[in-house]
Amino acid sequence: MTIERGVGAVRSYDKHAYEPFAVTVDLAVLTLREGALRVLLVERGQEPHAGHWALPGGFLLPEESAETAARRELAEETGLDDVSGLRLEQLRTYSDPGRDPRMRVVSVAFTALLPEPPEPRGGGDAAQARWLPYDAVPPLAFDHDRILADARERVGAELENTRAATAFCPPEFTLGELQQVYEAVWGTPLDRPNFRRKVLGTPGFVEPVPGAARLTGGRGKPAALYRAGTATALHPPLLRPSREGRPA
Repeated sequence: MTIERGVGAVRSYDKHAYEPFAVTVDLAVLTLREGALRVLLVERGQEPHAGHWALPGGFLLPEESAETAARRELAEETGLDDVSGLRLEQLRTYSDPGRDPRMRVVSVAFTALLPEPPEPRGGGDAAQARWLPYDAVPPLAFDHDRILADARERVGAELENTRAATAFCPPEFTLGELQQVYEAVWGTPLDRPNFRRKVLGTPGFVEPVPGAARLTGGRGKPAALYRAGTATALHPPLLRPSREGRPA
């Protein structure tokens, strides 16, 4: 009896009682090249904001999940399909009523860190796609500046709590190379001795490569080499200087 009443309520529901709105996905995909943080952007080929740079993304189709749509749009607009190691992490939902001039649009945003990415190519409604240096990104379409800033903050937190930074280093790396990753993502210089002490004092973060060393320039002795450790979470976390001393 309860089920029948529930079915009747569904059948009597008026789906036109509320103003319709669209759902989109946006992707903030970040990488490191030559020691600099870069972001994957597309040049919009259609209005609104034609000719402006934006994050890859688009409208969710009725039969898609948000992640399925995100991967489809990434492939269509940038040519990056079947990218090895691409793990999308849902960032947050953006729902300000005026964020899109066409209609009410709610966006589910994703972020990803992508080591050694291929060169993108524009497609779909994107005139072109490029990896642009984060510090040289022009004002973006819609509210994508906000999404990108939130993505960098999320990625920065991931580096605090996991060994994700080691994915952007060679299989065998120096602690100086690892420090460059943190400085690029966090956007701040780090004290070398303090960084070294914290990394080596965190169980499972890195492992020394016995007998291996690499010249890094200058007249100093070769630097010891390390590889990624086995820890999935860092205990204690490697906090950004701006967060050190804050209560946990």
